Amino acid sequence: MKLHAIVEDLATARAAVEGGATVVQLRRKEASTDELVEAGAGFGELPATFVVNDDVEAAIRLRADGVHLGSKDAGAERAVAAGLLLGTSAAGPDEARAGEAQGAGYVGAGPVWATPSKPDADPAIGLDGLAEICRAVSVPVVAIGGIDASNAADCIRAGAAGVAVIRAAADAKRLRAAIDAAL
Repeated sequence: MKLHAIVEDLATARAAVEGGATVVQLRRKEASTDELVEAGAGFGELPATFVVNDDVEAAIRLRADGVHLGSKDAGAERAVAAGLLLGTSAAGPDEARAGEAQGAGYVGAGPVWATPSKPDADPAIGLDGLAEICRAVSVPVVAIGGIDASNAADCIRAGAAGVAVIRAAADAKRLRAAIDAAL
């Protein structure tokens, strides 16, 4: 779970994996299931864990490794029943524990810092909030929100198993080096 790159297309996913991303998540918020399936063609061939954002049906059709669901998204039971790795989002310890209780294999915690990638995100939780979430669950926690090469190591030191990035996905090599240095 070291570096989780959240991308919209295969070219960016390839670049992120070449830079050291271990997980690629296909995220197209406004796309239909059919559009996600079309966009996800080829992702399964990458040497990384492949996760689809918010759409269990697309994840199943793409034979993805997993699906990531927000705290208000439905489908956790179906994802687990289908054998998908389930990731859930949490802005606090209660949401993290709820995700783990639903069968989450990892929790995406944040936003750690404010981020332009998701203007409707919850308020930033900071490193203290991240550490609190990490202590609340037994599954790996992946920090997200405002993370780049300058602060990724701080997230690892706070207890995260890895970091997830959207706008910094193209900088995967520097991010991976920062994460590895913190371990």
